[in-house]
Amino acid sequence: MSQPSPISCTAFRGTQLIASGDLRLVAFKAQTRAIRSNSPILIFDDSTGEIIEIDLRGTHEGLSHRLAEIEVDTTPGGEPATPDAGARGPGRPRLGVVAREVTLLPRHWDWLALQPGGASVALRKLVEEARRTSAGKDRLRAAREAAYRFMSTMAGDEPGFEEATRALFAGDQERFTELVKPWPTDVGNHAKKLAGKVFELHVGEIGSRK
Repeated sequence: MSQPSPISCTAFRGTQLIASGDLRLVAFKAQTRAIRSNSPILIFDDSTGEIIEIDLRGTHEGLSHRLAEIEVDTTPGGEPATPDAGARGPGRPRLGVVAREVTLLPRHWDWLALQPGGASVALRKLVEEARRTSAGKDRLRAAREAAYRFMSTMAGDEPGFEEATRALFAGDQERFTELVKPWPTDVGNHAKKLAGKVFELHVGEIGSRK
């Protein structure tokens, strides 16, 4: 069974950055800080910009058990790391295939039925081809959404937020950097860190069109 990928995250107490890195390290530091202070602590998933809900109360041992449950739930695509051997049909390879309903028009089913290997093989080929051709756009969109989510939570009321958001989506790094300067230092620095990936991918996407 493959192991879930480590979760990179960042914790804030108010506008102060507590720790950034592996989820376990960050969570334990956040728990220690929470014991010393009543201020709310937010832990962000760096890859999505979403808040990771973690109960920081209790002991390190209790927190470790709760983190293990979170890590198990983060296998790629949210699917089991390996297929259920008992659910496989005769001769089906161990590919981790998951059966789900797909709704198509009759003409689509007619076309798929004529493809070598049948509908399932044809659909998998189409999906893989789409993943290859849109990989750059998908990474850019995901990075942009992660930065925007973090900014909305931590800097939604800061001066220049709307303008900074427009600069983020436009790929204007210079303008973005200028607009976040008045923000709390740690918030602005982390926003620039997340946005840096956006601008890098934006340049790569423009280059691929030429």
